[in-house]
Amino acid sequence: MEEVRARHRLELKELQGKITSKKKNATKKTRKGVNDECERLEQELKERQQAELLALIPATSPDDETSQHNEDEDEKKADHNGRLDSPNVEQQPAGATGNAQAALDARAKKPNRQKARLARKAAEQEAQIQAAEREAASMPDQRQQELTAMRQQMSDRGLSETLIRPDGHCLYSACAHTIPSLNGKDYRNVRIAAAEYIGTHPDDFAPFMEEPIDSYTHKIKSTAEWGGHLELQAIAKAFDINIHVLQADGHVEEIKSNDSAKQDIWLAYYKHSFGLGEHYNALIKAAAG
Repeated sequence: MEEVRARHRLELKELQGKITSKKKNATKKTRKGVNDECERLEQELKERQQAELLALIPATSPDDETSQHNEDEDEKKADHNGRLDSPNVEQQPAGATGNAQAALDARAKKPNRQKARLARKAAEQEAQIQAAEREAASMPDQRQQELTAMRQQMSDRGLSETLIRPDGHCLYSACAHTIPSLNGKDYRNVRIAAAEYIGTHPDDFAPFMEEPIDSYTHKIKSTAEWGGHLELQAIAKAFDINIHVLQADGHVEEIKSNDSAKQDIWLAYYKHSFGLGEHYNALIKAAAG
């Protein structure tokens, strides 16, 4: 039994690592599918491990079955003798009453094997839950690691950060904050510009979409749909700027309008540090001291 439990703990640890990797690599548009798949994998592993543990519990022996049968018979006799044919206890024969009481006393002294099996199962499940919690507690704090690494990357490049509200507009708000020509206008201007550019250059974007251009641009203009790489390309072209997206590992993704673009903006991209998942903050070059 202990060997099986050790294997189960190892399987759970490996699955947690796999799930962490899947969620880390998920994009905003694939996150729901990835979360659903992770939940399915966890449920399948849990059901399989429970089935293996139950298979190791010894089956009820013939003596147990006979004992259980006798308990049931005693209970029936006790109920019958306790009731007899009349609700008046005084009319019951003394011997019948004594037999009923003896049967009830005997039944009370016998262990309830079904309850014992359920208790063992509950204890094993609780042990698995506690093991999973210990594994999760020992995993690195990805949020803190990312924040620390990002601060170092910004310091190395002379960048200062402006926090953007973590909602579905964060990419557009971060761009609006850093694009000089917008003079502090809000995210709606960026959304409209990106949607209009995509709509007027369908051949550049349609091959990378899973829905018609019209419905795609409608979401950009009129909803809080999150933006990604396609939207960054459209923003760069629409405002004739180069966009540099800094990540915690030091990678900088560059989205260029063209070689002659004279303005550059910087964004910070986070995967783990904000409640909704992927997030963009605005970056600007720190003033020279």
